[in-house]
Amino acid sequence: MQLFFTKNITENIATFEAEEARHLQVLRKKIGDQLHFVDGEGGMYLGEIIEVHKKSCLLKILEHQLSYNERKVKLHIAIAPTKNIARLEWFLEKATEIGIDEITPILCDRSERKRIRTDRLGKITMSAMKQSLKAYLPKLNELTDYQSFIKQNNDNVKYIAYCNDGALSHLKKEYSSAENVTILIGPEGDFSPKEIKIALENGYQGISLGKSRLRTETAGIVACHIVNLMVND
Repeated sequence: MQLFFTKNITENIATFEAEEARHLQVLRKKIGDQLHFVDGEGGMYLGEIIEVHKKSCLLKILEHQLSYNERKVKLHIAIAPTKNIARLEWFLEKATEIGIDEITPILCDRSERKRIRTDRLGKITMSAMKQSLKAYLPKLNELTDYQSFIKQNNDNVKYIAYCNDGALSHLKKEYSSAENVTILIGPEGDFSPKEIKIALENGYQGISLGKSRLRTETAGIVACHIVNLMVND
């Protein structure tokens, strides 16, 4: 199955604009062809092409499934952007393929990258969603100051992963697979002592992701993988 994406849906008609319309033309799709597409909010559709234009394409909706492969719990990872942006892009792609609901890039004391382009990063999560046949597009937030993020109120169980010479309990021992969860992943130099203290004071629990010292993007993927394994077990 090859997936396309649009949120432009009115009653039983869907409109593909610009980029997706060009993709259809590259694939030489024509009137009468049927294809699957998603809306990024859980809707999986089967549509038939009824009009093709250079910058748009109209489809008649033939079938519609709500909450397609909806996840049992919500996973939110807040992660410090890496100096090499390609490594953050890799994390976004793989986390989307594995299963994640929300991602917040966070600006930390030891962050090496202080600017990101969420428009470009959003294209990566979009492509990964379609490639992995998912109907939910992860929410990608703007770069957020660490302390501002920590002080946001949410009902998730909250963890902060940091180095502590083996004194911290592993995520797999602490996490209950029935709970929505937020996990903090720091920059290459780890969270500062001040940041760890603030997190613990605001309801976060310190956890380990194993004995190895992990790069930022690897730690994010390990956390994502552990949660998904436990939820889907």
